[in-house]
Amino acid sequence: MQEYLEFFTDNTMLVLVWCGLVIAIIAMTLLSKLSKVRIVVTQEAVALINKQDAVVIDVRSAEDFRKGHIAGAINVPAAQLKANNLNLIQKYQKKPIVLVCETGVTTNGIGRLLTKADFEQVHALRGGMADWRTQNLPVTKR
Repeated sequence: MQEYLEFFTDNTMLVLVWCGLVIAIIAMTLLSKLSKVRIVVTQEAVALINKQDAVVIDVRSAEDFRKGHIAGAINVPAAQLKANNLNLIQKYQKKPIVLVCETGVTTNGIGRLLTKADFEQVHALRGGMADWRTQNLPVTKR
């Protein structure tokens, strides 16, 4: 026990950083569990698209969308959605929605925005298009 106390006093900054990281991990885990936005992996997204007729909304820029996207995806850039311009996707409010960005980072915030606007089934693709391509899933440029 004496060694622990000595370590803590000798390495106060290291211990504080470690405690901060543990708290951050616990907070992120709790927030993700309480969030109405469900994070899905590529296989779950494919099942949602094929079996539940989910709508894929690609929130990347129009230029990135033209370089390749999931077949049937609708391109609505994140900036438009953040500006509360939801009229393009309002008709999908009751349907399952899969949000896609390049790396999966942007979609979580957009998903929270959609759930606040009463969209019922919002999913975010973990890893985004980067993971979709890594899994060798089909991408179209049409």
